[in-house]
Amino acid sequence: MTTIKKQINLSGKTLMSGKESSVSLFPSKEKGIRFYIRGSEQPILASPYNVISTENCVVLGNGASKVILVEHFMAACAFAKINSLNACLDSSEMPIFDGSALKWFELFQETGILDDNSKEPLELLEPVFYSENKTSIAALPAEEFQITYCVDFDHTDLKNRWISYNLSQNKQQIIEARTFGYLKDLEKFQQMGLALGVSAENTVGLTDNGYTTELRSEYEPIKHKILDLIGDLNLLDVNPLNLKAHIIAKEAGHKSHVELAKRISILMEKELCQKN
Repeated sequence: MTTIKKQINLSGKTLMSGKESSVSLFPSKEKGIRFYIRGSEQPILASPYNVISTENCVVLGNGASKVILVEHFMAACAFAKINSLNACLDSSEMPIFDGSALKWFELFQETGILDDNSKEPLELLEPVFYSENKTSIAALPAEEFQITYCVDFDHTDLKNRWISYNLSQNKQQIIEARTFGYLKDLEKFQQMGLALGVSAENTVGLTDNGYTTELRSEYEPIKHKILDLIGDLNLLDVNPLNLKAHIIAKEAGHKSHVELAKRISILMEKELCQKN
């Protein structure tokens, strides 16, 4: 098991409600990432089977307790190789910070990580698929982890655009890739009580032919989709970066990411995947 060396306390604005949220992270000797919401007795285990919504972000729930927008935090845990942690919140939503996983990842590095040196390489013995309408996503057996992601947005740079990421590439560009959305849709979402915390500091706005802010790297929105996918797959009982698979996603999103995680989990339970 791998966890942080000491407690971390922080707070920040949330993306959906726009309110402040405080989080305390605690080392854990029990495998798994658990969320504790103030006023609720039951922890919420990070698991694809505890996902109660994938509309706009990933929401985990257990009974009346829920935690909103966990994907960036879970991605940071994957890159830091953390698989044991307790997160205690005073609200039901994780802070958004700059819209990426960068703040979480840097905090983990600064605090220090206790690693028992155990590794979890997982060999995928057969392909896993999910498709619905225009969405398709698959995990194919491979020698090492790789993601190839395609988006087809109504945008000059992001029309039928494919990019790939593997472990030999610069992970920083994935970790720091910010969330994004169409600028023209922002008012509509806010009238619905959503995206109230959106700002130029935490979201890349897509305009007709460009962006509302300078990109951190080329095709940053697609790299954020890869970040989301890694975070969503980290709901599994193993770190997805240790999965010997090539993940290919076309016009996918949180729903298909989570469905793929469930199908991989079923293979694990049936012992059709084996650890080296």
